[in-house]
Amino acid sequence: MADLSPQALRRTFGAYPTGIALIAATIDDRAVGMLANSFTSVSLNPPLVSINFDHASTTWPVLSRADRLGISLLGARDRDRALLLRRPTAERFSGIEMQAIGDGALALPDTAATLKVKRHSDLVAGDHVIVVFEVIDHARNTEAAPLVFHDGQMHALTD
Repeated sequence: MADLSPQALRRTFGAYPTGIALIAATIDDRAVGMLANSFTSVSLNPPLVSINFDHASTTWPVLSRADRLGISLLGARDRDRALLLRRPTAERFSGIEMQAIGDGALALPDTAATLKVKRHSDLVAGDHVIVVFEVIDHARNTEAAPLVFHDGQMHALTD
């Protein structure tokens, strides 16, 4: 019989590389955000993206109060900042410069891409909620190489 434990599934799912995104906003006059590797494009017309949040997350319930959010798609040069952003909530943004991109949305400067989004819809799926966001604005740094999450580690892509 297959081992369907969360630990076994995490090892198997780790075979699939993903990007790394930071979703952030200003809440009660402070930066709130979290890293996610579940970011994906959903639709071009209308422009929609999604991120999955664990029901056990303590950050998403706070972040979900924002009308507008920033999504920063991290590049290879962002690895050190990404490691810092994995810290506990209270110290997550200590020493990290964030950029206001309007209406309370925050972005990490100089990443591979930045999106400003608003919440579109939610779908409960097992132990997560899939949140679909409508893209309001976006920018791409074509010089940035991607940062990927694979087998539990962050890696820069190489040729």
